[in-house]
Amino acid sequence: MRILALDVGTKTIGVAVSDELGIAAHGVTTIKRTDLKRDLDALSKIIDQYKPSEILVGVPYNYDGTVSKRGEEILKFAEKIKTTFSLPVEYWDESFSTVDAEKILLEADLSRKKRKKVIDKMAAVFILEGYLDKKRREIT
Repeated sequence: MRILALDVGTKTIGVAVSDELGIAAHGVTTIKRTDLKRDLDALSKIIDQYKPSEILVGVPYNYDGTVSKRGEEILKFAEKIKTTFSLPVEYWDESFSTVDAEKILLEADLSRKKRKKVIDKMAAVFILEGYLDKKRREIT
């Protein structure tokens, strides 16, 4: 039950993956976005390597619970992922994942340059950890 999580931005896509048991989340990489075909090709390589059973996509929501404007764009991209790879796609509220990742990286005293390299991957880890925690609570 490996899960691939994506923090989809306009310039990059942060990628994280769970272990086989769905217990731990690990940052994988950050994909620099160029165009749809190249973005999907980069994801294809990661999917071939990790062979996830599902893909989790972080979607930003407004305070009233509706999907944000940026979230609508991410949902369209997620549909392309679903049809291209024929894998189930789940969604997770990622509204504060980048903020949380930034706090952790600041506490770790990383330079701005180093933070920029890992922030999206770390945000994907936060998205996946939240989702895995929810799934564990549902089991117990």
